[in-house]
Amino acid sequence: MQRYFVDQAYQSTVEISGEPHHHMSRVMRMSADDQVFLVFNDQTAIKAKIIAIDNEKVTLEELEKESLQRELPIEITVASGFPKGEKLELIVQKGTELGAHDFIAFPGESSVAKWDAKKQKKKQQRLNKIAQEAAEQSHRQALPVVNFASEKELIAGFTDYDAVLIAYEESAKQGEQAQLVQSFQQLKAGQKLLVVFGPEGGLTPKEIGLFQAAGAKLCGLGPRILRTETAPFYLLSAASFYYELLH
Repeated sequence: MQRYFVDQAYQSTVEISGEPHHHMSRVMRMSADDQVFLVFNDQTAIKAKIIAIDNEKVTLEELEKESLQRELPIEITVASGFPKGEKLELIVQKGTELGAHDFIAFPGESSVAKWDAKKQKKKQQRLNKIAQEAAEQSHRQALPVVNFASEKELIAGFTDYDAVLIAYEESAKQGEQAQLVQSFQQLKAGQKLLVVFGPEGGLTPKEIGLFQAAGAKLCGLGPRILRTETAPFYLLSAASFYYELLH
């Protein structure tokens, strides 16, 4: 059954226009009595039935609320140093499927990719579209948002989170694995975790120092050295195991 994110608060009867209307009427060729899932911007998710459809809008009414909780109990934001090629698209797509709450892309000192403001804006639009499609496909109840930030802006935002971790390959080489588990144990439902991942060249000692001075803690992600696009998936999968399968 198709799933649509609706940019308005929950209503038992709702009128939808714009892109969702186009997709329902033109792409899926839906008609009265067809059913869909709707997710409102307050994360209320319902099963709804089309009661009327015309050239401008679709009117739907609630059949039942979705009872299964599909979101991780803590909000995890993935911050990625600009990677090469289309790796950021992969991170956003699969990270959304694995439960990431939001994404931040930043120009790391080792980043090969260089995107000016115009290219960033276009890239951001595409990435948010990818996040929406992945959220619909994986039946998320929250729609992740992709933002771009400078390293200075990223660090300034550390205070918005209850914990900040830096995925650091040197920590993995030294066998440090306790910090991630400790963070999961300390964070309570509804709290926010930011995890920063470097680009292909890793994070520089200068960046690590700035991050730590702002309150971030280093953590290893197992004994193997992971690619920049793989590391976020490890983190999110570990969070899913800890919060959704272990408990």
